[in-house]
Amino acid sequence: MSESIKQQEQRRMDDVVQKIQTAEKKAQHNIRTAKRDTQAIQDDFKNNLRIKTGTYSGMMETALTVRQQQQQLAERENNRTQAAKRLDILEKMEKKPYFARVDLTEQDEQKTEKIYIGLASFSDKNDHFLVYDWRAPISSVYYDGGLGKVKYMTPVGEREVNLELKRQFMVEDGQIITLFDTDETVGDQMLLEVLDEGSDTKMKSIVTTIQKEQNKIIRDTDSDLLFVQGAAGSGKTSAVLQRIAFLLYRYRGNLNSGQVILFSPNQLFNDYIDQVLPELGEQNMVQMTYHQFTNRRLPKVRVETLKERFEEESTGSAKVVKALKDSLPFFHATTRYSERLEKKGMRFKNIMHHGEIFFSKKEIKEIYYSFNENYHLGNRLQATKEALIKRLNSKVGQLAKTDEVQKAVQGLSQQQLNELYGDEPRNFENGDKELLFLARRYVMQDLKAVQTAILRNRFLNINAQYVHFLRSVPSFVDLSAFGMDEAKWQEGIEKTVALLKERRLSITDVTPYLYLYDRITGKKGELEIKQIFIDEIQDYTAYQLAYLKTEFPRAKFTMLGDLNQAIFTKENSHSLLRELETLFKKEKIKVVQLTTSYRSTQQITDFTKEVLVNGEKVTAFERNGKKPTITVDQDEAALLDDVKKQLAQNDENKLTTAIIAKSLAECEDLFEKLKAKGVKTTLIRTENQRLVPGTLIIPSYLAKGLEFDAVIMWNADAKHYHDESERQLVYTICSRAMHQLDIFAKKELSPLFATVSPSLYQLNER
Repeated sequence: MSESIKQQEQRRMDDVVQKIQTAEKKAQHNIRTAKRDTQAIQDDFKNNLRIKTGTYSGMMETALTVRQQQQQLAERENNRTQAAKRLDILEKMEKKPYFARVDLTEQDEQKTEKIYIGLASFSDKNDHFLVYDWRAPISSVYYDGGLGKVKYMTPVGEREVNLELKRQFMVEDGQIITLFDTDETVGDQMLLEVLDEGSDTKMKSIVTTIQKEQNKIIRDTDSDLLFVQGAAGSGKTSAVLQRIAFLLYRYRGNLNSGQVILFSPNQLFNDYIDQVLPELGEQNMVQMTYHQFTNRRLPKVRVETLKERFEEESTGSAKVVKALKDSLPFFHATTRYSERLEKKGMRFKNIMHHGEIFFSKKEIKEIYYSFNENYHLGNRLQATKEALIKRLNSKVGQLAKTDEVQKAVQGLSQQQLNELYGDEPRNFENGDKELLFLARRYVMQDLKAVQTAILRNRFLNINAQYVHFLRSVPSFVDLSAFGMDEAKWQEGIEKTVALLKERRLSITDVTPYLYLYDRITGKKGELEIKQIFIDEIQDYTAYQLAYLKTEFPRAKFTMLGDLNQAIFTKENSHSLLRELETLFKKEKIKVVQLTTSYRSTQQITDFTKEVLVNGEKVTAFERNGKKPTITVDQDEAALLDDVKKQLAQNDENKLTTAIIAKSLAECEDLFEKLKAKGVKTTLIRTENQRLVPGTLIIPSYLAKGLEFDAVIMWNADAKHYHDESERQLVYTICSRAMHQLDIFAKKELSPLFATVSPSLYQLNER
């Protein structure tokens, strides 16, 4: 590459940086002006506002003045927010104005256009773009095409251009370190430089290295369900975060970050990714785990935690009961059972008052079933509540006239009477009418708890209803199809009943419990949510996915995961996809498969993929490193010494290390033993902790979605990993490693490594 090209490009970059700096000064000036204006409006308001409440017109004038001032303040605040946002992006662009250039000729035109692509668009005057946002339609040409004829989508349809040059820049602080021309999507040289960097406690944006397959995910706007199956380290989560940024850009004005929800595997992962969107100049979407989503609806019930779910041993009859409850047939059974409740079977509770029955469950049931068959569940419940409130009001009138109540009112203090009057005018025709008014208010105050119980559906007995549903399941589902008889099913019901008595629910029961409640109450779902993203889809059940579809009826879904890592559901990709096809229109489902793993070196990827048997396809990206090591010691003391040596070596090589053990108990034990040896580590006990620099000790179920420079797998012996169902868990642990993987076992290595060719690792036996 001749020096002159680099000099020419640097001259242009210097010119753009200068213009960015000018724009920064303008943004800073706008922020100062907006702050000054806000202060001036507030001062003026304080000094000049006269509150006029003597007349109706005076009150209207005051209200209009206040409203006008609020609008002015909101406008200035909006100006300040926009300028601050712009300044933040410009400061990032000053260091790296752009990372790519494409030269192209539009159809039927002679003139070649030079398009520079960066984090955001930047123009020095109207429609004169010096840099194009990576999400702009034209930027797709850079990610999608080799040289020659390339098509790209615009909001008005497909266009074709002739791509003549594709140039990539490595830039630091506005200086071009290197540049190279390529006809690839993103040149391997650029990708290798990025991948060779160390890991961080925060995920970074990948806009400079988006691959062609990832670009398909990012820019898809047609699918109601986009299903992304990606190997560990294939960049699926990164691509989906860029997708959120793209959709917010593409539908600016019609979509905001509050209408986008990302369901993530745990809180630790939320912390890991929380800088990606702000780095791209967008606000973070709503992030939650499925556990949080269900928990916020059930404040008085304790739902099984991630740790409990992982450590729960599902064997024998419990396993088949769980398989049924997690299935689509069980979801359809819940729907059909709820429809039957329109005719019979509803369970109610008495509404109590001062320890006595005020409305009996028998009376409530009679009201509920007194409406004709046109009343569906939600309407029937609403009509029942209205009828109960009507009866409550008539009881208020009756009780107010009793001697007992009238005497009680006459015995009240002046302060208590004032509270009963409230803001009501006191111009009564006579003393009797005044007494009756106060008596009604007194009774209404006393019966407030009854009114609340009616309005909040507290007469529904959802626990009894759910158990009644479970007992009715054999009439809706063929139990034998799940390898079960009525006795086994009954055993499962008794376990649920025992948990409900303790105000607890397993994660398997919580979704059908909520869905049944939603059907009974006629809940319509959250209609304002437009995009749902679900990460680690392999750990969701078909029932949970069907429920989320009813909860967000207007949303488009993006589901992503690695079906080689199904550590909770053991779901396989083909059955999951078949189930999803029944929830969405087939022509509106798009499946994208990412098979290349970029996270790990070729040696680590080749090793981890052999752990799998009949797994989804995984291809290594050609990035060289050391072979993984397997160390088998005869006692724990030797094993601890070897781990200590390995950590010292990793520190020397400036690699951050995660030691991953199967359970939290093992992690706690190892943490104490390493501490006794003077080794400093951070133990991640719960998903609510922060990822911090330095060596981490982390239980396997919290490592999902994360990556580390080096991974040490602890206790990889036959005692801890022997069951075939743990194969995907072993794969998940090993595939967290970017540059180095070291496996430590006592006495006998886990038989799950027997599928790996000895040529792919270095064995140390002592």
